Amino acid sequence: MDDEPIGSTREWLLFQTMGKCKPPLNLASGDNLFSTAMATALEFNHYSIRFGDFQALNEVSLRIEEGGFVAIVGPNGAGKSTLLKSILGLTEGIQRDGRTQTFGRVQVFGKPPQAVSAGLVGYVPQVKGFDRSFPALAVEVVVSGLRRSWPFRVSRQEYQQAQAILEKVGALHLANRRLGRLSGGELQRVYLARAMIREPKLLLLDEPATGVDAVGEADLYRHLEVYKTHSGATILMITHDWEAAQHHASEVLLLNRRVVAFGPPAQVLCHECLAEAFGHVGHTHGLAMSGGR
Repeated sequence: MDDEPIGSTREWLLFQTMGKCKPPLNLASGDNLFSTAMATALEFNHYSIRFGDFQALNEVSLRIEEGGFVAIVGPNGAGKSTLLKSILGLTEGIQRDGRTQTFGRVQVFGKPPQAVSAGLVGYVPQVKGFDRSFPALAVEVVVSGLRRSWPFRVSRQEYQQAQAILEKVGALHLANRRLGRLSGGELQRVYLARAMIREPKLLLLDEPATGVDAVGEADLYRHLEVYKTHSGATILMITHDWEAAQHHASEVLLLNRRVVAFGPPAQVLCHECLAEAFGHVGHTHGLAMSGGR
């Protein structure tokens, strides 16, 4: 297996300071992390997905309680984005060779993803995949999250709702700005406002800090924590930043096409678990300062 580079200097330093820890609870092996009295937001039961000959996820069993903040960590190609798209019920649209095959079960608030009300789930995609040449205003993007379709004409009420949520994420001044004029951090705030406008109970974020500077990243996590505190929402966030996962998440899911470990950050982000997931972090030649984020 080829070694993948460490994402950043601070990730390496964080890794170096981690000592040995107790093995984290792993729901794939039958451990039960949550009390049966806790409400369940998400449940994967022996879930696998294949795209042609490619095994994207294998036997994922996992239960996440409502109100949790889960950071999803793993190497490139580990199935992290596929996991989020499975929650959204969008796996059929993923472009791979061959037909899509799924096994097992995914439930969102006790229902299959396709049966869940769209207003219950908010999604922040990777900003790097967005076409900034698209001639749209920030407020139109936010209103599209309200309508679930493109707003060719925004009503006064919709405009006011969009302004209110943009203000909450510190982006009210961006409402009438075209997307092509937004920085990475500003665009991320607009997408966050779009995802939050219906006040979802579940918020999914795919590498939200990518392309965002340190100040924008700090603001992002502050807005997420405020929203979680006020709404009680469950948050799942894909990240390559181990330090962010350690400081902001209540649980970490370490994924490499299967559940390597799941539990509190102090238990999951340890030498043994990271080495099992990444297969390289203990080697000094894996230390690279770019290309791994």
